[in-house]
Amino acid sequence: MNNRQDKRTEGLHIGVLGGSFDPVHTGHVHLALDALNQVDLDRILVVPAKLQPFKLDRTPASGEDRMEMLRIAFAGEEGIEISPMELDRDGISYTYLTLRETRARYGEEARVSFITGTDSLLKLDTWMNAEELLTEYAYIVGSRPGYLEEELFAKAEELKNRWGTKITIIENRLFDVSSTEIRENVAKGRSIAGMVPEKVEEYIAANQLYV
Repeated sequence: MNNRQDKRTEGLHIGVLGGSFDPVHTGHVHLALDALNQVDLDRILVVPAKLQPFKLDRTPASGEDRMEMLRIAFAGEEGIEISPMELDRDGISYTYLTLRETRARYGEEARVSFITGTDSLLKLDTWMNAEELLTEYAYIVGSRPGYLEEELFAKAEELKNRWGTKITIIENRLFDVSSTEIRENVAKGRSIAGMVPEKVEEYIAANQLYV
């Protein structure tokens, strides 16, 4: 039996990776897979947002399209589940609600860790219900190009000292790519090869997304 099977009697360790995923790109995929490989996670839920609180000024691709691109991107990856919980919920997709729902689904004995990048960790204490987020849940953080390593570790230490937050920093593969850049490239007829999984690129073209 592998480690994930052995620990089932102790409560599952569930990772949650949230975002607009508009579209999912190689950085998202490798952050999830590196977290799964480097941390004792039993499962990762990849959760596309319905309405992200910091991105209310634009309309994303449909939830159905973003869900399908995620299914394509993670096809065949054991331990990854694409979850519609935020798409199925009314209102803004606040992270604290998603983590509450995850804990309710898997039980109070489950450990729930939010998977994020450096940019989000630096702002985490400004999010809605920050105290709950920082005291009730753990964080798995992948570094992102453009942010100094010292800044990441300083913020992690600050949150640990103030809130007792458990933070694990992983050595993930870095891809300097953003969904915004991908959408702009598609709109301008530029290539997005390598920025998204090949079959996601094919889906975007076939469904004329972002044009």
